[in-house]
Amino acid sequence: MNRSAEPEREMARRAAPFGVPAAAVALGAGALAGGWGVGASAAIGIGVVTANLIASGLSLAWAARISPTALFGMAAIGFVVRMSVIVAFMFLLNRFGWFSPLAFGLAVVPATLLLLGYEMKLLADGVGRELVIPPSSSTAAKEGAAP
Repeated sequence: MNRSAEPEREMARRAAPFGVPAAAVALGAGALAGGWGVGASAAIGIGVVTANLIASGLSLAWAARISPTALFGMAAIGFVVRMSVIVAFMFLLNRFGWFSPLAFGLAVVPATLLLLGYEMKLLADGVGRELVIPPSSSTAAKEGAAP
């Protein structure tokens, strides 16, 4: 597939830098609200959302270079896999006495919603406008056969 841009990578590149300051705010707010364990849990939640964003962008960009079908499959299956990893990570961390699943969840859910809103803004502003998807060989053959 011939592409002039990778909007998936571009969205991850533009949004990922917000992860570190957001984690610092979550750490501070959580620490003030319930101690360092709560703050660390919230900061880890923000880190997980940021890692999810990067994994999503890189995997979608990789799949888009293969085919539209691979891109669709990666979007559908990749989402389920990444959400499963987040839940498994939360259960793993829950074994530690300092970990707060509530603080983790209260950081992950709004951060994910804010991230989705930011991605929609980037798309509305034209990220991916340069995207070129060539017609499939069957479509090109049909167009070539038409008088």
